[in-house]
Amino acid sequence: MLCCTAMMDLGSELGVPPYVFYPSGANFLGFMLELQALHDEGKLGDLAELKDTESEMAIPSLEKPLPCKFLPSVVVEKEWLPLLIDNTRRLREARGIVVNTFLELETYALGSVSVAGNPPVYPVGPLLNLNSARPEEEEEEEYKEGNEEVMEWLDNQPAASVVFLCFGSMGSFGKEQVTEIAVALERCGQRFLWSLRRSPEAGEVGPPSEYGNFDEAPLPAGFLDRVSGIGKVIGWAPQTAVLRHVAVGGFVSHCGWNSVLESIWFGVPVGAWPMYAEQQLNAFQLVEELGLAEEIKMDYRWDGGMMVTAEEIEGGIRRLMAAENDEGRKRKTVKEVSEMSKKALTEGGSSCSSLSRFIQDVIDNIS
Repeated sequence: MLCCTAMMDLGSELGVPPYVFYPSGANFLGFMLELQALHDEGKLGDLAELKDTESEMAIPSLEKPLPCKFLPSVVVEKEWLPLLIDNTRRLREARGIVVNTFLELETYALGSVSVAGNPPVYPVGPLLNLNSARPEEEEEEEYKEGNEEVMEWLDNQPAASVVFLCFGSMGSFGKEQVTEIAVALERCGQRFLWSLRRSPEAGEVGPPSEYGNFDEAPLPAGFLDRVSGIGKVIGWAPQTAVLRHVAVGGFVSHCGWNSVLESIWFGVPVGAWPMYAEQQLNAFQLVEELGLAEEIKMDYRWDGGMMVTAEEIEGGIRRLMAAENDEGRKRKTVKEVSEMSKKALTEGGSSCSSLSRFIQDVIDNIS
């Protein structure tokens, strides 16, 4: 209900206490509460101008100052910022905010928003749709149909050897950027599974579509033949099924919050390549604050005309997939946080306990 706070009025008319579900993380919640407070005090500058400077912002939900070049795309787009400010102002009227996160992941951010003057915050995550990762028995055949080839290919790869590139339901790139990714993958020689989809035509808005044949894709001549022994290019990907596979050792992602939580749940470190919405902030948190990700290009913006070079992509993938050194220890840290995410949802776990407090608060407010 991130942008549906008008429903709070309907709830009040019906005598139902207003609670809000916040599908992003506590970090972005704290970020927006701070921006809304600065706006109402007349202290919020032009964020669209700040994003191209070397200046920094102190955000209560972050331990480190946020370089303005990593400001989320959604707040530097002037048509979106007023809506977000208004919705955040309404959040303060809620009886409580239910957040899709867990205490062990965002301890600092949750502490920053759980202060006097803010509604109570209930972290109840990670809330994930894992059906495609663990299909019910009666759905097994439907699950295999269309995914079987991908999963069989993964079955034949060594453990933690494959980097998975997937950029969400809206993520796609222009011809030049696709070429740079292909060059990087061929140069680094890393086993890969790449979800490649066709961008909308210039001037069109909407999700990417599928290539009828990858010969239509803007890949270097002979690329598919040359990498056939180490890589596979596919269209839409069964993301959770891929992430849970033992062969996958890294995930180059747009850092949408659901993808972040899925990567943590399955213990797969992320190569951070944000594109739009609040993803730049998610990427900064993962890389700089939590140490759960490696940067590919954290200041990338989908509509900014920026080109991420093959050298940058190759370097990021090599660091992400390194078995030893700091990145190897990072993989161990991700596995530890993965276990915490599962424990949070068990009886007595942090999210389970938070859900119980939320239910009790609802009962108390209805009585």
